[in-house]
Amino acid sequence: MSSALMVGVSGLRGVIGSSLSPDVCTRFAGSFAGWLIDHAAGRPVTIILARDGRAGNAFVHHAACAGLLAAGVRVLDLGVAMTPTTAVLVDRHAADHPDHLVAGMVLTASHNPQQWNGLKCLFADGRGLHGSSACAPSAPIAAQVAARFHESRPALAPWSAIGSLSADVASAAVHIARVADALEDHGLAPDSWSVGNDLRIVVDSVNASGIVGARDLAERLGVDELLHLGCEPTGIFPHPPEPVAAHLDSLRDSVRESGAAVGFAQDPDADRLAIVDEKGAYIGEEYTLVLGAIALLESMKQAGKPTKDAALVVNLSTSRMIEDIAARYGARVLRTAVGEANVVETMKRENAILGGEGNGGVIWPAVTYVRDSLSAMAMVMSLLRHTRTPLSSIVAGIPSYAIVKEKVDLARKDDAAPAIDAIARAFAKERVDRQDGVWVGLDAKRAWLHVRASNTEPIMRLIAEAPSENEARALLAHARQVIAEGSPSN
Repeated sequence: MSSALMVGVSGLRGVIGSSLSPDVCTRFAGSFAGWLIDHAAGRPVTIILARDGRAGNAFVHHAACAGLLAAGVRVLDLGVAMTPTTAVLVDRHAADHPDHLVAGMVLTASHNPQQWNGLKCLFADGRGLHGSSACAPSAPIAAQVAARFHESRPALAPWSAIGSLSADVASAAVHIARVADALEDHGLAPDSWSVGNDLRIVVDSVNASGIVGARDLAERLGVDELLHLGCEPTGIFPHPPEPVAAHLDSLRDSVRESGAAVGFAQDPDADRLAIVDEKGAYIGEEYTLVLGAIALLESMKQAGKPTKDAALVVNLSTSRMIEDIAARYGARVLRTAVGEANVVETMKRENAILGGEGNGGVIWPAVTYVRDSLSAMAMVMSLLRHTRTPLSSIVAGIPSYAIVKEKVDLARKDDAAPAIDAIARAFAKERVDRQDGVWVGLDAKRAWLHVRASNTEPIMRLIAEAPSENEARALLAHARQVIAEGSPSN
C-alpha cells in the first residue's frame, strides 16, 4: 500500500513518520472546523472527538485537538472510542444542545496497517429515523473540506475566542444503551429470547477501540461466557487488523476449541464486523449485513409488522444475497454508488430500516447512521437465540455466491471512462446502472458485474458475482475482452 497522503470522502489518511505529520493533522482538523463555522449561521460549534487507540496516535490526537481549539470550537474528547460510538454521541449532543452545530471527528485509519493513521469526519444533517442523524459527510461536503485543507485555510480564532476542551469517558455506555433500546423496540431483546442466555461467544477486538464496547455489550445482553481476544488496550495489533479470513486464525481456533456459538472480529475503529461460525469457519464479511437483515425482518414478521416494501440499502458492490433475503419478506433493495455516505443518503431519503456494505458494515438507523459492529453483534446473537439454530445451518439456508475482484492500474481516474462505456454498450440489453462506473445485473444468470474507477487509488476495479467462482471469473474474463476490444457485442 502506498504511503502517500490520501484525502477523500473518508477524510484523511497517511503514514506516521512519512506522509502524516503534526502539521497535516492540525491543518485538516482546522479545515473541518472552519467549514463547520462557516455553515453554523452564528451558532456555537461542538465537535465530538475520539481515537481508535492504535499505538502511535498520541501526536495525531494532540495535533488534531490543536487545530480544532485554534479554530474556536468546543471539543468533547471521548478518548479511545469506536466510530459508531462517536456518531451516537454526536446525535445525543445535537439533541441536548439544539442551539449548537454538532459534528464528530475520529482519529483512525480504519483497517489500515499499524503505521497508518488518519482523521475521519462525521456530520449531523438533522435527517433520519429514531433520532439518529450523524453520518459520514456527503461527497460535496468532503470535497469542500478537502479544498480548504489543500489551500491551507484552517480557521484561526482570536485569543479571546479559542475553543474549550472537556472529556467524556462514559461514551460506550451511551452507545450500548442505544443498542439495547433498539433491540427492545424491535422485539430482539434478551427478555424475548425463547430459552436461557447460555450463549458462549468469542470476540477479537484487535487491541483497539472495540474492547470496552464488546465486553459491556456481552454483559448487557446476558451472554453466558465471553472469550475476549485482542482485549489489551495497547494499540498494538496482534495480527493485520483488516478482519478477513487470512488474519483470523486465532479467532477460528478459539471458537472451535471453546465450543462457542459464534466468533466476532472487529476492526480498529469497530465499524466493521466479520463472523466465524460455531465450527470455526470464516463465513465472510458479506454475510454480516445479510444476517442482520434476517434478524430484523423476521422479528418484524413475528411481531405482525409489515415487511412488504420495507427498504434495505446497499452499495452496488454488495452481494446479491441481500436481494434473496429481501424477497422472502417482500422487502425491497436499493443500490447506491460505493461509499458509506451514498448508502446513508438513500437510507434517509427512503426511510430504510437497514443498510450497509458488504465489508461487514451494518447501518441500523435505530442506533446510528454509521456502520456499527455492536449493532451487528447484537442482531446476530439475537438471531441465534431466537432461532435456536447453529449459525452454520442458518448460513447454509442462504443462497451462496462467489465474488471475484480484479484491478487495473490507471495513470489517472478519467482513463477508466472508455472501459466503462464499452461495458455499458456490450451489456445494453441487461439491467445497467451508471451511477458509479457501470453496474450490470445479469438476472437470468443470478450474477452481476461492476466496473468503476477507485475513489482512493489510481486503479480501475472489476468485480463480478455469480453462483460459482468459475462463473464469476468467466464474467470478468468476458469483461476484460470487451474492454480490450471496445466491442459492442455481448
